[in-house]
Amino acid sequence: MTSFESKYSEYQSAFETVLDKFCGALNCKPSVLADSLKYSLTIGGKRLRPVLMYACGELLEVENKKLANYALALELIHTYSLIHDDLPDMDNDDFRRGKPANHKVFGTGNAILAGDGLLNTAYSILFNECFNGNEHISASKYLCDCAGIDGMIAGQSADLLHENDEIVTEEILNFIYENKTSKLILASTVVPAILKCGKYFSELKAFAINLGCLFQLTDDILDVEGSFEQLGKSTGKDKIEGKYTGIRLYGLDGSKLKADLLTDNCLKILEGIEGNTEFLKDLTYFVRQRIN
Repeated sequence: MTSFESKYSEYQSAFETVLDKFCGALNCKPSVLADSLKYSLTIGGKRLRPVLMYACGELLEVENKKLANYALALELIHTYSLIHDDLPDMDNDDFRRGKPANHKVFGTGNAILAGDGLLNTAYSILFNECFNGNEHISASKYLCDCAGIDGMIAGQSADLLHENDEIVTEEILNFIYENKTSKLILASTVVPAILKCGKYFSELKAFAINLGCLFQLTDDILDVEGSFEQLGKSTGKDKIEGKYTGIRLYGLDGSKLKADLLTDNCLKILEGIEGNTEFLKDLTYFVRQRIN
């Protein structure tokens, strides 16, 4: 195991403890609601966003216990977005992380409610954090805004709106990338900065935007080159559904070159931050080279 893998596992394990405690305390009724929530929260995943939040917290000397509820709320929001993304009227995917999608197990109606439940619970967690002081109010609001109509939801809406557009422009593609994917990654890096009185706010914001675009562009590449066995979800759907992707704008080879450029951008931004940024640099390479 490399030092990066060991550190990643450490952050991931710390978050899984928080998530396990949350799932263990879930006793909402009817039981199908609790079952559907826990199903999507525990079927796997890289936990990239909580890991990134903990890593930025360590860089800025913000303790995990101060970030735990933000990391939990962020993962609840991310999971809700995946449940809804798989629905027939969205991306219409029957699988997620190699397992049947939530709506295939619990039905479309219950899947919608599970997503709604995760989002509302995340906001309740963030509301409670606001009692801890002004910086917690600012951090909570920032995370909510990243998930809302000026963030992830705007990106999802644009993604649907521009399906099957004949012309693909960089302006619209960047809007989709920066909102649909980058905004929750942005929350991962900026929340610790806000809790540290804005330390490296601009640098970590720029890093996250580039990393989020890199993640989504890599996703587009994997939809062409990946397999179900690697990704745990259907491949080749972007072309069939006319999705607005980097592949359509840059081509496959051009997308790989663009991904390399985004990687370089991330690394250059990190050079401007004092402290040990090796994990964040390795995480950038991890995103660029991922196969799932």
